[in-house]
Amino acid sequence: MQWLDWTVMAVFLFLMVAIGWGSKYLVKNTKDYFTGGGKMPWWLVGISHHMSGYSAVVFTAYAGIAYKYGFTIYFWWAVPISMACFLGVFVFAPRWSRLRTRYHIESPMEFIATRYDVPTQQLLAWWGVLLKILDVGAKWAAIGVIISTFANIDLIWAILISVAVGLFYSTIGGLWAGTITDFVQFLVQFAAGVIMFIVAMLKLNELLGTHGIESLWKLWEHLPEGYSNCFAGPYDATFTVGWLLVVILSFNGGTWNLAQRYIAAPTSKDAKKAAILSAALYLIWPLVLFFPMWAAPILVPNVNESLLNNNIYAMLVMKFLGPGMVGLMLASLVAHTLAMTTSDATAITAVVTRDIAPRVWKRAASFTEKESLLFARVVTFAFLAATAVIAFYKDSFGDIIGLVVSWYSAMLGPVAVPMILGLLPIFRRSNHIAAYASIFSGIVMFFVTKYNVLGITTEYANILGTKAEGVNMLIPILTSLVVYCFVGLIFWTRGIPTKKESDDMLAAISLDETTVPSTTSQGTDLA
Repeated sequence: MQWLDWTVMAVFLFLMVAIGWGSKYLVKNTKDYFTGGGKMPWWLVGISHHMSGYSAVVFTAYAGIAYKYGFTIYFWWAVPISMACFLGVFVFAPRWSRLRTRYHIESPMEFIATRYDVPTQQLLAWWGVLLKILDVGAKWAAIGVIISTFANIDLIWAILISVAVGLFYSTIGGLWAGTITDFVQFLVQFAAGVIMFIVAMLKLNELLGTHGIESLWKLWEHLPEGYSNCFAGPYDATFTVGWLLVVILSFNGGTWNLAQRYIAAPTSKDAKKAAILSAALYLIWPLVLFFPMWAAPILVPNVNESLLNNNIYAMLVMKFLGPGMVGLMLASLVAHTLAMTTSDATAITAVVTRDIAPRVWKRAASFTEKESLLFARVVTFAFLAATAVIAFYKDSFGDIIGLVVSWYSAMLGPVAVPMILGLLPIFRRSNHIAAYASIFSGIVMFFVTKYNVLGITTEYANILGTKAEGVNMLIPILTSLVVYCFVGLIFWTRGIPTKKESDDMLAAISLDETTVPSTTSQGTDLA
């Protein structure tokens, strides 16, 4: 990096800090800190939902997959996420907004106590917090790799710099700081992504003798065999189905920071529009982002195998972009990680402050608004510090892709199944017992398949005609789904009564604002 790159990067980091400082004036209480007071415009919610859904992992681990296997990265990663968001438009997104307007929730976990019971809420909350520490740790590790590659500094210092910036603005400004910086970061990433796309296309024209946009389709004739296949390597149909199930749960609220975006939407209609925007971005924007990675075998042939895992995108940027542009690209990559990690921190803080602390510490239950806001900021700081430690020891979990796919994604299903399906009236017979059974069965199957206990993973892989990665992704979440539905079916056949409070809540959040009775619209404070 040259002095102009450092200047661009410094300006970007200063802007993030300034937004965080300015956002503090929008935060008067925990409702502002956790949900933006329910006043966020739908387009800001949609962009923030998109930006909070992925990080620099796309430009490190996923970039390596794109270089090695080709088009499959778009087909198994981006398309299922877009499908999940479009499903959320009609099913999940509006329900999150209604939970805030009718039951005054500030945390994605608050409704669980009414839907099931307090022990279920605590189990999901504690497990979700621990799981998210792994996920966010992977994000810091990814941006650490990017910064250390660009700036030639030690990985630990690269991680500490990014964590420090994220700590500052998210601790002070909460969700408002997160969503506003998400928007600014989207603009930075959009500019950098378009520039990299155009540069890659022009370089291809030189190498292939093509003109205009002709290289967009001509390059596939010069790429390795099978590069345009939808399924390649370990990323086969079974893996993709497993990933689709994971992201349906994750992007519709199983990942708490994404639920928080919908909660912050003023109305259910705004939440729907936000989900449409996020879905459209996931369908179109990855084609721009991944194009340079697909072109990389032509642009930089015979790359050392050691660079494939995490550094290929950074190498493309440094090879083809000039001074200033490298700094802009680095800023865009840092932006994506900050968007996701800080939004995660705010969501985790909401769960700890609203759901966990009042149950385990009596003093927390009687906090004033000022004390509660201070406690939330302390929790945000502690969470991000813990995730930084995980980033330092990423290799113990199978590096970045191991943390994201093999651990977090595979273990998310057992936690998210009772949470997301619990929003739907059709599953009202699945009570707290179904939730317990779903969680524990899914977790057990994760460890059974992860460590191939008694050769079960190998056996499943042979039956499904897939590889171990597909089994590790699909079986735990499928187990949780089947068990949750099966237990609910048993209770339905036996006529076991349901909780009236739960039934009332499910009915209320299923109705549009124009049709809900006035008595129901007043809601109940679940806290």
